[in-house]
Amino acid sequence: KKLIPDAPHDVLLVLDGSTGQNAYQQAKEFTKATDVTSLVVTKLDGTAKGGVVIGISDQFKIPVKFIGVGEKIEDLQVFNKKEFVESLFR
Repeated sequence: KKLIPDAPHDVLLVLDGSTGQNAYQQAKEFTKATDVTSLVVTKLDGTAKGGVVIGISDQFKIPVKFIGVGEKIEDLQVFNKKEFVESLFR
């Protein structure tokens, strides 16, 4: 018996921003196994830009919800499309 009867409310696919094109395969396999409701891209605090998440979001019709820019919970930020795209060109 579930503690919260209507759970899960959100199924997040967390992708490592440094994996590049391998993230497509991860998304493909994960979406076969479960109904993913949103994406999270992590490790954007280094040289990784995580641009692959834009294509994954478009191809699988899954919105990006959060980005990770560090190792602490405080480093998990709500995804901002404009800021993300601008960061790809810096």
